[in-house]
Amino acid sequence: MIAARQQPLHGIRVLDLATMIAAPYCASILGEFGAEVIKVEMPGKGDPWRYFGTMTEAGSTLNWLNEARNKKSITLDLRKPEGADLLRQLVAKSDVLIENFRPGTLEKWGLGFDALKAIKSDLIMVRVSAYGQTGPYKNRPGYARVAHGFSGLTYLAGEPDGPPVIPGSTSLADYITGAFGAIGALMSIIARDRFKVGQMVDVSLYEGVFRMLDEMATLYARDGTIRERMGADTVNAVPHSHYETKDGRWIALACSSDKMFERLARVMDREDLIAPDRFATVAQRVDRREEVNGIVADWMRKFTCDEIVRRCLEGDVPAGPINSVADIFLDPTVKARENLIERDQAKAGKLVVHNVVARLSETPGSVDTLGPDLGQHNQDVYSGLLGLGLEDLQRLRTGGVI
Repeated sequence: MIAARQQPLHGIRVLDLATMIAAPYCASILGEFGAEVIKVEMPGKGDPWRYFGTMTEAGSTLNWLNEARNKKSITLDLRKPEGADLLRQLVAKSDVLIENFRPGTLEKWGLGFDALKAIKSDLIMVRVSAYGQTGPYKNRPGYARVAHGFSGLTYLAGEPDGPPVIPGSTSLADYITGAFGAIGALMSIIARDRFKVGQMVDVSLYEGVFRMLDEMATLYARDGTIRERMGADTVNAVPHSHYETKDGRWIALACSSDKMFERLARVMDREDLIAPDRFATVAQRVDRREEVNGIVADWMRKFTCDEIVRRCLEGDVPAGPINSVADIFLDPTVKARENLIERDQAKAGKLVVHNVVARLSETPGSVDTLGPDLGQHNQDVYSGLLGLGLEDLQRLRTGGVI
């Protein structure tokens, strides 16, 4: 039997040297499943994410309180020799280090992968950067918005005759990169336990997004096809789009096979649409995309959003509402699955935050604490883990090391 509250990463210690979203999100995922995450921040400043977004009574933003969950915060100036030495001591007692400095920065301070691996041979180092640790662009700065553009995602977002637009969230690449970083860290932990090796995990902001663009690259390599913007439509299926309903709401309809379209035609009471000389096949529907979309759109406008969803579900047609955040909060599935949970923060009070993804039946993750105050755990880590005395801590504070 697994002990109560036992989590899969219990006993793993992670040093989070990163700032903003992508790399810290990687650390947050590990922390949700039991890893001890020690966030290393600049004295007096901290991670800029603390101040990005809606400010709270805690002196930090909702972004910080949510995304820095389950972490301890210590302050440390890695640019100072004594600060670098303290990091080396922490590395000797840790399993994973996560960073997102510009490539070469840690090496300049004597804290690169090779130097740290000499201290702990099985260290796992997750390195997040705009364009990766190698290649001609490795020294370029980058944010998620830039990564969306470079990866090809932004080029696809928008109406055919309009400009490229941001695909929903300006932070999408950050979260995708953080998730891939966590996968890399977990694979490396498994490899370390099996083969007794440490390794570097190299993740860039654009690569995860590019990896998710289905057949686009393979198609271009084969015959030179460049996919263009299609608004709400998709290139290989019709009707597979967004449609407005009678009450002014919008429906997302997924109809990616002939069988699905046959079901939709029956729901619409339009079985004539699946005649062999009409729209029975994907090729026929794609060839006459505008006509098919027009027929479906006219039908959708006759009913409310709830009526459309009910009819489609009764006919086994995949469809659902396009929700605002207010709609999400009212949805019974979101409530039943506890996608949103409430946690107390000493200064900001009760806050609603996202629950853990994914769900493990025997060793589930958890959100135990929200983002910590800057340097809140200095004594806990420096005294409890490294054995420094109170006089040492005061001297380090006075010298601006912590």
